[in-house]
Amino acid sequence: MSSLPRARWWSVRRASNRKPATYRCPFCGRPLPALSEHVLIAPEGDTRRRRHAHLECVLAARRRGELVLEEEWRARNRPPSLWSRLRRRGRAREGATRADQ
Repeated sequence: MSSLPRARWWSVRRASNRKPATYRCPFCGRPLPALSEHVLIAPEGDTRRRRHAHLECVLAARRRGELVLEEEWRARNRPPSLWSRLRRRGRAREGATRADQ
């Protein structure tokens, strides 16, 4: 029962809530009792859209691949380094030169 908005990556941090409020976990739909141990998740670091969730539910979602952290997303979507771009450009020129001969 995941009611999360679409996001490329998520930030996760421990909740330090001292307010006696009850939240609902977006993963399981069960309530989070006031002052219970839980975490905050925010899509793409946008704290205005943060959600409170059970730590166990977040860990389960991470195991299923539903909750990608920023570090993981950046590692997968890192642009090629300057060295690899120059090497690729050199190979392309080398191939063009051979085709002309």
